[in-house]
Amino acid sequence: MSVTAEPTSAEPRDDHSAPANGTGAQEVLRPHAEHAFAQELAALAAQDDRPRPARWKLSPWAVATYLLGGTLPDGTVITPKYVGPRRIVEVAVTTLATDRALLLLGVPGTAKTWVSEHLAAAVSGDSTLLVQGTAGTPEEAIRYGWNYAQLLAHGPSRAALVPSPVMRAMAEGMTARVEELTRIPADVQDSLITILSEKTLPIPELGQEVQAVRGFSLIATANDRDRGVNELSSALRRRFNTVVLPLPESVEAEVDIVARRVDQIGRSLGLPAGPDGIDEIRRVVTVFRELRAGITSDGRTKVKSPSGTLSPAEAISVVTNGLALATHFGDGVLRPADVAAGLLGAVVRDPAADRVVWQEYLEAVVRERAGWTDFYRACREVSA
Repeated sequence: MSVTAEPTSAEPRDDHSAPANGTGAQEVLRPHAEHAFAQELAALAAQDDRPRPARWKLSPWAVATYLLGGTLPDGTVITPKYVGPRRIVEVAVTTLATDRALLLLGVPGTAKTWVSEHLAAAVSGDSTLLVQGTAGTPEEAIRYGWNYAQLLAHGPSRAALVPSPVMRAMAEGMTARVEELTRIPADVQDSLITILSEKTLPIPELGQEVQAVRGFSLIATANDRDRGVNELSSALRRRFNTVVLPLPESVEAEVDIVARRVDQIGRSLGLPAGPDGIDEIRRVVTVFRELRAGITSDGRTKVKSPSGTLSPAEAISVVTNGLALATHFGDGVLRPADVAAGLLGAVVRDPAADRVVWQEYLEAVVRERAGWTDFYRACREVSA
C-alpha cells in the first residue's frame, strides 16, 4: 500500500515574507534563504517564463540566475549567492531536474551548505527539510520515528508515526537536504539507498510505504577531508551525481566572496557600515591562500602549511570579528590590529606545530612585504 505523509505543524510554507514562528525576518539572527532573499525569488518567479519541472518554484535557468546573480529585464538586480564557475551551478541544477540525487563535495569552507540551502530555497521555496549528519545521527532521522506515547497507547499507527524531513520531502515533492553525509554511520547512510534508487520508503510496521512524488530531490554535502571517517559505500555513491566545489581560483574572487559575506553578516548583526576595509580583507585572504598553497603569491618563497583548512569561511569569520572589534572598541575603521588576533586563532590550531609555522611565515614573508609593516607589528604583538 502506498501512502502520503500526513502534514505536520512544520509543513513547508509558501509564504516567503517571514519565518513561521511569527518573528519578523529582520529580527531573526540568520533568516532562511527563502526569507532573506524573498524579494529576489519573487521577482524571478514573476518574470520566469521558461519551463519548470514539476513542483519547482522556478525554472532551472532562474535557479541558476538566483545563485550566480544577474539583472532581470525589468532592472531587478539578483545578487550572486555563489561566486565560482557557472558550469558547476548548471550541472548541480540540472541534476536536481532529473531523478538523481546531488552530492556537493569539497574541502571545508567551499560553500557546500550555503549552495545546498539556496538550491533548496529556489527549487522548493523551503530550505528547512534538513538532516544534520553527525556520528550520532540515527536511522530515524532519515526514515521516520515514533511518538512513543501514541505507540504505547494505541500501537503502530499513522498517528504515532513521526516523518523525517526526507519522508516529508518525498511525499510533498520537495527538496530534502542531508548535511555532512560522511559523518553519518555507514549503516544509517545506506538507509538512503532504497529511497534514492526505488524512490520508495517502506514502513514495515504498518505494511505500507511512502512513494516519492514528482518534484522530490535530495541534496547531500560531504567534506572530502573526512575520507576514512564513514566513507560512502559504492552502492550509495552510485545513486548520486557528485559536484566538487573548488576553492576560489584567484585572490580577487576570494576577496569578493569574503567582502560580500562580511557585509551580509555585518548587516544582520546590526554593525554599522564603516569605511572600506578591503585592504585588510585582501591581506587576510592573501595570508590564507599562501599558507594553503605552501608558497607565496609571487612563487618565490616556499612556506609551511598549518594543520587547519584556512578556507574562505575562516577568512569571513576573522574579518567579521575584526569588524566587530573596530565597531565596539575602535573608531569603526578596520585595521590590522582588529584582524590579527582572529588570524592567529585561525592559523594556530595545533599550539606546537602551527605556532612554528606561523612565526616562520611572519618573519620570512610578512616582515619583508612592502606596505605590510603595521600588519606585521599587529600580528607579532598578538603572537608574542
